[in-house]
Amino acid sequence: MPSGRTHDRITLWALPIVTVLSFWQTRSGNLTLLVAGGFLLGGLMFGPDLDIYSRQYQRWGWFRFIWLPYQKSLRHRSLLSHGPIIGTTLRVLYLCTLTAILGILILAIAQKLLNLPLNWQALGETGKRSLFVYSAEFLALFLGLELGAMSHSLSDWTGSAYKRFQKQGVRGLLP
Repeated sequence: MPSGRTHDRITLWALPIVTVLSFWQTRSGNLTLLVAGGFLLGGLMFGPDLDIYSRQYQRWGWFRFIWLPYQKSLRHRSLLSHGPIIGTTLRVLYLCTLTAILGILILAIAQKLLNLPLNWQALGETGKRSLFVYSAEFLALFLGLELGAMSHSLSDWTGSAYKRFQKQGVRGLLP
Protein backbone atom coordinates (compact mmCIF):
# COMPACT_ATOMS: atom_id res chain seq x y z
CA MET A 1 0.00 0.00 0.00
CA PRO A 2 1.53 3.33 -1.03
CA SER A 3 2.26 6.04 1.52
CA GLY A 4 0.30 9.29 1.79
CA ARG A 5 3.10 11.10 0.00
CA THR A 6 2.94 8.62 -2.91
CA HIS A 7 -0.84 9.07 -3.16
CA ASP A 8 -0.33 12.84 -3.28
CA ARG A 9 2.24 12.50 -6.05
CA ILE A 10 -0.04 10.25 -8.08
CA THR A 11 -2.83 12.83 -7.74
CA LEU A 12 -0.61 15.74 -8.75
CA TRP A 13 1.01 13.91 -11.68
CA ALA A 14 -2.36 12.69 -12.98
CA LEU A 15 -4.00 16.13 -12.73
CA PRO A 16 -2.82 17.38 -16.17
CA ILE A 17 -4.06 14.17 -17.80
CA VAL A 18 -7.46 14.44 -16.13
CA THR A 19 -7.69 18.13 -17.07
CA VAL A 20 -6.83 17.57 -20.74
CA LEU A 21 -9.17 14.58 -21.06
CA SER A 22 -12.07 16.39 -19.38
CA PHE A 23 -11.64 19.45 -21.59
CA TRP A 24 -11.40 17.21 -24.66
CA GLN A 25 -14.69 15.55 -23.67
CA THR A 26 -16.64 18.60 -22.50
CA ARG A 27 -15.15 21.52 -24.48
CA SER A 28 -16.16 23.59 -21.44
CA GLY A 29 -13.75 25.44 -19.20
CA ASN A 30 -16.26 25.51 -16.33
CA LEU A 31 -16.91 21.76 -16.40
CA THR A 32 -13.19 21.06 -16.82
CA LEU A 33 -12.44 23.22 -13.79
CA LEU A 34 -15.04 21.34 -11.75
CA VAL A 35 -13.67 17.94 -12.80
CA ALA A 36 -10.05 19.00 -12.13
CA GLY A 37 -10.95 20.67 -8.82
CA GLY A 38 -12.96 17.63 -7.78
CA PHE A 39 -10.04 15.39 -8.74
CA LEU A 40 -7.67 17.40 -6.55
CA LEU A 41 -10.14 17.48 -3.69
CA GLY A 42 -10.90 13.78 -4.05
CA GLY A 43 -7.23 12.84 -4.19
CA LEU A 44 -5.91 15.13 -1.48
CA MET A 45 -8.72 15.69 1.05
CA PHE A 46 -11.86 13.75 0.25
CA GLY A 47 -10.53 10.31 -0.59
CA PRO A 48 -11.03 6.81 0.76
CA ASP A 49 -8.52 7.11 3.61
CA LEU A 50 -10.81 9.37 5.63
CA ASP A 51 -11.75 6.13 7.41
CA ILE A 52 -8.37 6.12 9.23
CA TYR A 53 -6.01 8.64 10.80
CA SER A 54 -4.41 9.56 7.49
CA ARG A 55 -2.90 12.51 5.68
CA GLN A 56 -6.30 13.20 4.07
CA TYR A 57 -7.95 13.18 7.50
CA GLN A 58 -5.28 15.49 8.96
CA ARG A 59 -5.77 18.03 6.15
CA TRP A 60 -9.23 18.82 7.50
CA GLY A 61 -7.53 20.64 10.38
CA TRP A 62 -10.02 21.99 12.92
CA PHE A 63 -12.88 20.25 11.09
CA ARG A 64 -11.42 16.74 11.16
CA PHE A 65 -13.70 15.84 14.08
CA ILE A 66 -16.63 15.60 11.64
CA TRP A 67 -15.06 12.45 10.17
CA LEU A 68 -14.86 10.56 13.51
CA PRO A 69 -18.33 8.94 13.19
CA TYR A 70 -17.43 7.97 9.62
CA GLN A 71 -14.19 6.37 10.85
CA LYS A 72 -15.88 4.51 13.69
CA SER A 73 -18.59 3.06 11.46
CA LEU A 74 -16.43 1.81 8.57
CA ARG A 75 -13.69 -0.77 8.34
CA HIS A 76 -10.59 0.42 6.48
CA ARG A 77 -10.47 -0.60 2.82
CA SER A 78 -14.04 -1.86 2.93
CA LEU A 79 -16.29 -1.61 -0.11
CA LEU A 80 -18.10 1.29 1.58
CA SER A 81 -14.95 3.40 1.86
CA HIS A 82 -12.74 2.27 -1.03
CA GLY A 83 -15.37 0.90 -3.41
CA PRO A 84 -15.88 2.44 -6.83
CA ILE A 85 -18.76 4.95 -6.82
CA ILE A 86 -20.08 3.62 -3.49
CA GLY A 87 -17.26 5.14 -1.41
CA THR A 88 -17.46 8.58 -2.99
CA THR A 89 -21.26 8.58 -2.89
CA LEU A 90 -21.24 7.66 0.79
CA ARG A 91 -18.72 10.40 1.65
CA VAL A 92 -20.68 13.00 -0.35
CA LEU A 93 -23.96 11.99 1.31
CA TYR A 94 -22.30 12.01 4.74
CA LEU A 95 -20.83 15.49 4.28
CA CYS A 96 -24.01 16.88 2.66
CA THR A 97 -26.13 15.51 5.51
CA LEU A 98 -23.90 17.12 8.14
CA THR A 99 -23.86 20.39 6.21
CA ALA A 100 -27.66 20.34 5.77
CA ILE A 101 -28.23 19.68 9.48
CA LEU A 102 -25.86 22.51 10.42
CA GLY A 103 -27.47 24.85 7.86
CA ILE A 104 -30.98 24.07 9.08
CA LEU A 105 -29.92 24.66 12.69
CA ILE A 106 -28.29 27.99 11.82
CA LEU A 107 -31.33 29.10 9.83
CA ALA A 108 -33.74 28.03 12.60
CA ILE A 109 -31.73 29.92 15.22
CA ALA A 110 -31.46 32.98 12.97
CA GLN A 111 -35.19 32.84 12.30
CA LYS A 112 -35.98 32.82 16.03
CA LEU A 113 -33.34 35.31 17.18
CA LEU A 114 -33.53 37.78 14.30
CA ASN A 115 -37.22 37.25 13.59
CA LEU A 116 -36.50 36.42 9.94
CA PRO A 117 -39.47 35.38 7.84
CA LEU A 118 -38.23 32.10 6.30
CA ASN A 119 -40.38 29.92 4.10
CA TRP A 120 -38.94 26.43 4.56
CA GLN A 121 -40.94 24.98 1.68
CA ALA A 122 -39.67 27.64 -0.73
CA LEU A 123 -36.13 27.03 0.51
CA GLY A 124 -36.50 23.30 -0.23
CA GLU A 125 -37.92 24.00 -3.68
CA THR A 126 -35.00 26.32 -4.46
CA GLY A 127 -32.57 23.56 -3.47
CA LYS A 128 -34.31 20.99 -5.68
CA ARG A 129 -34.44 23.41 -8.60
CA SER A 130 -30.70 24.07 -8.23
CA LEU A 131 -30.01 20.33 -8.48
CA PHE A 132 -31.81 20.19 -11.81
CA VAL A 133 -30.53 23.46 -13.26
CA TYR A 134 -26.91 22.70 -12.37
CA SER A 135 -27.02 18.94 -12.87
CA ALA A 136 -24.11 18.95 -15.35
CA GLU A 137 -21.97 20.90 -12.87
CA PHE A 138 -22.83 18.56 -9.99
CA LEU A 139 -22.09 15.55 -12.19
CA ALA A 140 -18.72 17.03 -13.26
CA LEU A 141 -17.76 17.70 -9.65
CA PHE A 142 -18.81 14.21 -8.58
CA LEU A 143 -16.88 12.67 -11.48
CA GLY A 144 -13.77 14.58 -10.40
CA LEU A 145 -14.20 13.42 -6.80
CA GLU A 146 -14.65 9.84 -7.97
CA LEU A 147 -11.59 9.96 -10.24
CA GLY A 148 -9.49 11.33 -7.38
CA ALA A 149 -10.73 8.61 -5.04
CA MET A 150 -10.21 5.90 -7.67
CA SER A 151 -6.64 6.99 -8.33
CA HIS A 152 -6.09 6.38 -4.62
CA SER A 153 -7.91 3.03 -4.51
CA LEU A 154 -6.30 1.75 -7.71
CA SER A 155 -2.83 2.53 -6.41
CA ASP A 156 -3.70 0.68 -3.16
CA TRP A 157 -4.97 -2.36 -5.05
CA THR A 158 -2.04 -2.35 -7.46
CA GLY A 159 0.51 -2.07 -4.64
CA SER A 160 -1.13 -4.90 -2.69
CA ALA A 161 -1.34 -7.12 -5.79
CA TYR A 162 2.34 -6.47 -6.54
CA LYS A 163 3.33 -7.47 -2.98
CA ARG A 164 1.23 -10.66 -3.21
CA PHE A 165 2.81 -11.43 -6.57
CA GLN A 166 6.31 -11.01 -5.08
CA LYS A 167 5.51 -13.37 -2.19
CA GLN A 168 3.30 -15.98 -3.87
CA GLY A 169 3.88 -15.60 -7.58
CA VAL A 170 0.93 -15.81 -9.95
CA ARG A 171 -1.09 -17.71 -7.32
CA GLY A 172 -1.16 -14.52 -5.23
CA LEU A 173 -3.11 -12.78 -7.99
CA LEU A 174 -5.78 -15.45 -8.31
CA PRO A 175 -8.92 -15.38 -6.11
